[in-house]
Amino acid sequence: MHDRHPLALALFGLTLVSGLIDAVSYLGLGHVFTANMTGNVVVIAFALAGAPGFSVTGSLTSLAAFLLGALLAGRIATRHAGTRRPAQLRTVFILEVALYGAAAATVFARSADGPAQYAVIALLALAMGIRNGTVRGLGVPDLTTTVLTLTLTGLAADSRLAGGTAPRRRRKILSVVTMLAGAAPGAVLVLHGQTAWALVASAVLAGGTLLLYRE
Repeated sequence: MHDRHPLALALFGLTLVSGLIDAVSYLGLGHVFTANMTGNVVVIAFALAGAPGFSVTGSLTSLAAFLLGALLAGRIATRHAGTRRPAQLRTVFILEVALYGAAAATVFARSADGPAQYAVIALLALAMGIRNGTVRGLGVPDLTTTVLTLTLTGLAADSRLAGGTAPRRRRKILSVVTMLAGAAPGAVLVLHGQTAWALVASAVLAGGTLLLYRE
């Protein structure tokens, strides 16, 4: 699949959204990850060890909601078995937009403190679980949309400097760039007290990806 394929473009768009969501969850929701479950497991360990600024409850909420989302992704895939791929992806896109919208509405109404914080964490982790479960099933190399560890590993390990042929180098670089392009403005919004608007931006970008996706 080339990088201008409609599915690849959609996944780049979702990677951009992931940067925004990472900024919101880590900077605005008590140092909790809603997409990176490896990070959450480590954060739970930090909190149990007594490190300040980390929440066992927040990370466990995220982990549980993420797993539920992944389960729902599996159910959606089963339901759409035998149908064309776009139908499944549009269902997932719509759910993701709706969950971001619900998270934004929660922050606008109650801010992101106290019980509302856990509600926002759950909504975002649910969206990311659905996303990750779906993208995993697609199996598009170097476009996981949420985790860059293997992408960066491949960029170095498969490079010509390492004796490789540098396959999909542009895709790997674009994945990193799009994540940065989402995380930077997301961080600026959160640090200036505009967490709700960062979530609105996430919903708008995911919605735009839905509208533009044609395959």
